[in-house]
Amino acid sequence: MLTTVFRPLHDRVVVRRIEAEEKTKDGIVIPDTAKEKPAEGEIVAVGSGTRHEGGNLNPPDVKVGDRILLGK
Repeated sequence: MLTTVFRPLHDRVVVRRIEAEEKTKDGIVIPDTAKEKPAEGEIVAVGSGTRHEGGNLNPPDVKVGDRILLGK
């Protein structure tokens, strides 16, 4: 299987959306009409960060594997 490797530049990140559960914790099935798009994701790749005017590198606050909330 072909796997694509992303290497974001600067302060960019690549996020994989985490799909919402089909059932609640109590086992109730959620119909498609009541589902919202998931607002959670996992960091797949992280850029090196941004440079300050002095040339110092400011690394990103997130790392690969972190779970994040996505804005709507």
